This record gives sequence, structure tokens and C-alpha cells, in this order.
Amino acid sequence: MGSSPIGPSTVNSSPLWRVFYFSGVAILFSVYYGLMKLFLIRDVHVSWQISVACVGVVVGTAFYSWLGLGGLGWFLTAFVLILTATWKAKRWTLALALIGGLMLGAWRGGGEMVLLKNYQSLYEKTVQLSGVVSEDADVDKRGNTTLRMKDISRKGEPIAGKIWLSLGKRVDNIQRSDRLEFSGKLQPGFGTFSASIYRPEIIKIERPQPGDVALGVRNWFANAVRQVVAEPQASLGVGYLVGQRRALPPDLDQSLQIAGLTHIVVASGYNLTILVRLARRLFAKVSKYLSTLSAATMTIGFIVITGASPSMSRAGLVTGLSLAAWYYGRAIHPLVLLPLAMAVTVLIDPSYAWGDVGWQLSFAAFAGVIIMAPLIQAYYFGNKKPGTLRQILGETLAAWLWTLPILAVAFGVVSNVAIFANLLILPLVPLAMLLVFVSGLAVLIFPPMSSVLAWPTQILLEYMTSTAQFFANLSWAQSEIQADFWTVGFAYLALGAWCAWMWRKTKLRPEQMNVIE
Repeated sequence: MGSSPIGPSTVNSSPLWRVFYFSGVAILFSVYYGLMKLFLIRDVHVSWQISVACVGVVVGTAFYSWLGLGGLGWFLTAFVLILTATWKAKRWTLALALIGGLMLGAWRGGGEMVLLKNYQSLYEKTVQLSGVVSEDADVDKRGNTTLRMKDISRKGEPIAGKIWLSLGKRVDNIQRSDRLEFSGKLQPGFGTFSASIYRPEIIKIERPQPGDVALGVRNWFANAVRQVVAEPQASLGVGYLVGQRRALPPDLDQSLQIAGLTHIVVASGYNLTILVRLARRLFAKVSKYLSTLSAATMTIGFIVITGASPSMSRAGLVTGLSLAAWYYGRAIHPLVLLPLAMAVTVLIDPSYAWGDVGWQLSFAAFAGVIIMAPLIQAYYFGNKKPGTLRQILGETLAAWLWTLPILAVAFGVVSNVAIFANLLILPLVPLAMLLVFVSGLAVLIFPPMSSVLAWPTQILLEYMTSTAQFFANLSWAQSEIQADFWTVGFAYLALGAWCAWMWRKTKLRPEQMNVIE
């Protein structure tokens, strides 16, 4: 008789097959458990759960329309997922943190968009609104005053969002914190602005009393500086000291843009870094508490005087978190600090994630300064602490590289002379700030000697303006670059790979990458 094929009944009745079967299952289970133990159920620091959740918040806010999430149920689900991830800080719960962050961001973005839909029915209609001027009045290239309005209301009912006003002429009697009543044809906005009005009719200007006290102090001190320092150097010096870029003459402002120096006269993280480092050097040897208190006081005072603009708020948040970590002897990893600051800002105002170039450039520059710059120093120069020039060169190069892809897409031009101009001017900015402060103080305290005391200030600021104009007038100062979003993505992947390579070689510790060091 021929042998019959082996069927299920034959195999199942074989004791040897059972041994192989259960042995295979045991081996597969052991491998699976080992992988889980090795990779997925290992503990991670809770800060990484927070970081991943914050990344999810930013992405979810930016792409809320794709996710289509909303309602209280989604918010509660997101809260539970993030809470679970932080409570069980395992590798596998990073996925829960990411999903929770995506849901929270989509919930916030969708909720804000529902509020902004009130504008859609008003577009191309003449409306009468009221609002508060949120920042200093600006003057565009045509000499027209432009205003950024917040706290919008119509017929006494508040409306979410911000509005851009272009007055069609120069108006000098409007300042920050004024409440305006205006009318005009409402048009779609751009960037973070929900709507815009061109050539509105200003019906009423109300200035609250006592009004913006910090603004009054700033203008009072700026006028004192202008009594002893000539223009345009006086405006440049005031810009250094209080971040008042909008007072710069148009030609000097354009020269600073071409030379890649605009950041030094914009109230931003650079100003706060100078103040914090000054406070630490003055009081660190006295006590850590006094050093932190003085740095925090300077930071808050500077934000109050300059106004809590979006760039200033972002810089203050990052600086405050870094300063608090330093005081308690902790280190915030840059890959945790940046997502946390980004998530907080988009939760406050989701429009930042919908195409605000300033928001993108701000955090790109932060990433360059606190991540890439220390890695460059450690990779190319070892453990030797960088001097002022080398530190400025490294930070400028890193910030320029990380903002270059965004600049290429948003504006189509980049500065070729930024590194050289920053190297010649940036080391002298702290000295210029000190001299401008002394000059203004001399006018207020000892007027007879104020002109003599202001002479070094004038000389230094003239050198700075001449240097900026020299670089701006070079034929090769700027280049046009055409880039798309795929190019930007590839560029950031390349920058990230470079940073990962340098970190692998240097093993630089996170506490050595601190914005206030």
C-alpha cells in the first residue's frame, strides 16, 4: 500500500510535532518579550513624554482640518492619553503622548477656527469695529502707518482674532494700548491676522488713563537719548536698548535687513540673553538667588517696556524656563524646551501654527543657537570654553543656517554678508546698550555733562551704522533663492543629521546647551 499524505489528524497526533510546536511558540514569545523589555517597556524620563505630546500639539494645531477632531470628548480623551503617558513613562507610551498631543492640538485649532468664522460673513462689507493697538505703530515703505489690532468687538460683542489696519497715510498720534473705533471694508487677512482693512476711517481714539505707563517711560527715555545723540544713530541705540525697531529711518532699516542685522534691533531673545548674562555675571558670586531674581526682574521689565509682542513673548517664555531650570540645578534638554515653548504659544494663539513666518523664524533661530551652536563649538574646538568672538560666530552661523530654508521659501532672498556683519557688530552691542543707557541717564541727572558723556556713544553707533551700510551696499550682499517645501524638509533633515553626528562624536550633555549660559 502507498503511504498516505500527512494530514492534520496525523500531525496533531504526533507527540514530536507537539514538542516542536510549543517550543516554537515559547521561543517566539521569549523574543517578543525580550524586544518589549529591551525597547518598548523600558523607562524613559517623563520630560520626553511631555516633549512628544508638545510636538503632537503643534502638528495637530497646524493640520487640524485633516484630523477633523473637535468637541469636549476629544479634549477629555487627549487629556487622559497624555496623563497616562506621563504617569507610565515607558517607551511604548510615547505613542499615547503623541496621539494625545495631536488630538489636543486639533481640538484647539478647530475651536479657534469656529470662532474666526464670524469674519467670513463680513468680508467685502463695510463694518464698524473697535479694538486695541497691540504693538507700536509701523510705517511701511510708502510712508503709510500700519496697526495691529487685538481685543476686537462689534456692536459691543467681542470677536476673536486680530486685524491688520493700513491707514493710507502717516498718523503720528496713535500709540500702543490706544483703543480705536474704526470703519471700513473688511477683507481676508494674512499670517496671524483674521482680517484686514485698508484706508479705514478712524472714528474715535481713546487713550486709557494712566495708560501704558511702561510705554511712557520708554518714550521719555528715548527722547532724552535723542537730545545728545544724532540721528540715525540715536534710533539705532534706542533700538538696541528697548527693541524699538519701528523708529528706525527707512534707509537704515533696509540696510540692516540686507546685512542680516535686523535681529539686533528687534525685541527678541538676543536682548534677553544679554540682560540675563549680565545679571548672572554681576550677582552670581554674591548668591544664586540674587542672580536669578535680578535676571528675572530685568527680563520682566524689558518685556513690559517693549510690549508683549509675539516674538518677545516667545523669547521670554524660553528664557524664563531656562532660568528656572538653572536656579534649581536642573537641565532642560533643548529638544524638550523648544517643543514645550512652541506648544504653549500655539495653544494660546493657534494662528501661529497656520503660517506665521515670524513664529517659524523665531524658533528656527532658537534651535540653531541652543542646539547646533554648542555642538559646533564642542565638535570643532573640544571642551575649551569659547570666547566672545567664537561664541558669537558659532551662534550667528547656526541661527543663519536654521533660518535659511524658511527665508528662502518666504522671501526668496537671503543675506550673503550676515555672518561678516554680525561678527563686526554683534560683540559691541552690549557695550552700545550700556553707553546708550548712560547717555540717557546723563541727560536726566547731569545735563551740563551729557554731551561729553554721549560722545563715545555717538562714535560707536556711527561705526555700527557705517558698517551696516557698507555691507548692504555690496553688489553681492543678497541672493535670490527659489525653494519649495520639499527642499525645506530635506534641508532640515540634513541639518538634523549633522547635529546628530556631532552629538554622537562629542557626547555633549544637555545642560551644556543652555540659552542663558
